Amino acid sequence: MLRKIYDWCIDAAHKPYALWILGLVSFAESSFFPVPPDVMLIPMSLARPQRAWFYAALCTVTSVAGGVVGYAIGALLYDSVGHWLIQLYGYGDKVEAFRAGYAEWGAWIILLKGLTPIPYKLVTITSGFAGYDIWLFILFSIIARGGRFFIVAVVLNRYGVVIREQIEKRLGLWVTIGAVVLVLGFVIAFKLV
Repeated sequence: MLRKIYDWCIDAAHKPYALWILGLVSFAESSFFPVPPDVMLIPMSLARPQRAWFYAALCTVTSVAGGVVGYAIGALLYDSVGHWLIQLYGYGDKVEAFRAGYAEWGAWIILLKGLTPIPYKLVTITSGFAGYDIWLFILFSIIARGGRFFIVAVVLNRYGVVIREQIEKRLGLWVTIGAVVLVLGFVIAFKLV
């Protein structure tokens, strides 16, 4: 099954709808969806390493746009939708401490959590809830999310052929490592918040 999904993602890189899917996943991940865009970004960049920069730019733009939606959920809909999403991810009792931290550490929280596998939707919703300056939020989101996606682009553009060979030889191992990193991101976010 992993091989079929991987092969579909590799094949999809050559289809016009792939960009829409990549953009949609990146947008949704920043506000409510639990799956990071890397599940499409990495295979698409491996299939077409010369387009890795474009894919990273698309992920950055759509992730920041999705982040603005997450910010709006926190700012305008926290009492209903925002609170429900935070509870869904198990962070309900941690929001106030996280919000208080914004007064002193808001820029660093956005920059650091935007670069890590820690769920970015937590940052976007809480930024809106905390009333963090929207323009600074957008600026730091561009830096953090762009940094994250362009690091992937640099690595895959430069070493894509070697990485693709290794992934294809040990697909199960790499998927397991990716899943562990994602779960650890949730655990770390829960502990840090």
